[in-house]
Amino acid sequence: MRKSLMLGAALVVAVGSGGCVSSGKYQQAVVEAETARTELERVRQQKNQLEQQVKTLKDSNGKIIAEAELAQAELQRIKDSRDKEREDVEGRVRDQEQKIKELMTQHKTLRQEYDEAKQRNETLTAAVNRYQKELKDRQGGAPGAQALPKAPMMPAPSTATPKMPVPSAKAPSAPQPAPASQSAALAPVNVNTASSNDMVLFLGLTKEVAERIVTNRPYKVRGELVAKNVLPKATYDVIKDRITVAP
Repeated sequence: MRKSLMLGAALVVAVGSGGCVSSGKYQQAVVEAETARTELERVRQQKNQLEQQVKTLKDSNGKIIAEAELAQAELQRIKDSRDKEREDVEGRVRDQEQKIKELMTQHKTLRQEYDEAKQRNETLTAAVNRYQKELKDRQGGAPGAQALPKAPMMPAPSTATPKMPVPSAKAPSAPQPAPASQSAALAPVNVNTASSNDMVLFLGLTKEVAERIVTNRPYKVRGELVAKNVLPKATYDVIKDRITVAP
């Protein structure tokens, strides 16, 4: 392109110097000038195309940058969400571990309480069986010699002697209160009025359980002993036929 411009300039100078140029050179200069214009036009078109491509590339680059920024923001959001979810999971795991420890502690405590209750129940059952055997033995013995402990407390024999100036023929009637006291001992024990010692003696309960029965009085029905958590169901089933709440 520079060469064509130089030729065109030389042609103008030659024409201006007095027309000393031949027609052949003139035609050649015209052709070269036309070629130069064509080349210039082609170069301009290429320039426009390149500018359009540059613009397109800039637009594409802008879109790529925007998409990259969006992708980076989404990646950061996913990372933050993952971190938060991991923290939540770790927190739930810690809570579950704490609950497991508490449940294990409760299980251990309940197991100990169960073993203690089982041992107390076995002791109570053995005591009940022993007292039942003693009662049966006392029922099958002689009225005077095998009377229950309450029999000596009856004042009838001691008060009758000073007031009766009767002959010795009536002496055999004095031991009669013994069977009465024995039948009284076999009567149901009123849990609303009996002392804790009587409950220990006639029902085979421990001192602690008997005092708990006294503390939680009165009872409208026998089943309240279980409803009020005074007696275990197993203990109640053993003694329920030998107790009453009647006034």
